[in-house]
Amino acid sequence: MKNLSPDRVAMEEGIVVGDAGNRPLKADVYTPPGAVANGAGVLLVHGGGWTTGDRSQLRGYGVLLGRVGYTCVTAEYRLSGEAQWPAMIDDVRTTFDWMRANAGELEIERDRIAVEGNSAGAHLALMLAGMSKPGELAACIAIYGPADLTRNGPRSVRRALEAANELDAAQRLLGGTDHELREQASPITYVSASFPATMLISGNADEIVNVEHSFLMYRALIDAGVKAELHVFEGQPHAFDREPAFGRQCAALMTLFLNRHVRGAQASAK
Repeated sequence: MKNLSPDRVAMEEGIVVGDAGNRPLKADVYTPPGAVANGAGVLLVHGGGWTTGDRSQLRGYGVLLGRVGYTCVTAEYRLSGEAQWPAMIDDVRTTFDWMRANAGELEIERDRIAVEGNSAGAHLALMLAGMSKPGELAACIAIYGPADLTRNGPRSVRRALEAANELDAAQRLLGGTDHELREQASPITYVSASFPATMLISGNADEIVNVEHSFLMYRALIDAGVKAELHVFEGQPHAFDREPAFGRQCAALMTLFLNRHVRGAQASAK
């Protein structure tokens, strides 16, 4: 999808990328100016507790990452009021497969696609990373995302989850409280040496998804030998990157990470 503007990110909305049960599954595409396009892509997955939200929520990141050369696709997925798990991850996977199948038209390379998500979208991004074939996904970025939906983590994590009512959100997602199902829907379950390079971002005053989720995921990734990094913002609550200054800082961290792990060391050194 060639961008005819020499200096602005182009956006194309409502592209049908597949089928979501009984309706079309749509995405928006952000194409960088030709002068900075680097042939890499990023799939952006919105948050909202799996119950609300839409693909427009990450428009800011689509533009900011587009300005530095990344072709971004914001995904939609069925919410828990429309369908139960695993419909959400199936829809995210559909959009990822569409990006790979249409890499030529998007002017990206199919093996240079990363995924980024916020909150519930970060959970889905981590799930996509863990369930993909080795080498299929170039990198993963998860911003304040749940990593473990079970009740068997450290007591401090359980208290934080219960206080934030997150377990109720997980119950709505999964349609029940079955421990095995929670485990199957937890990204930390899928950590292995083949997990793609991952960056985790969180605030240590998050009242919705306790920062311990990021700590647990980071430790699991490092123990498995995965390239991983963790950034914790002091005193920041859930969705702190809605504030423009923090959003730009997160985008700068993402750019550095993507340049190293997706665009390539040679390109990032230019």
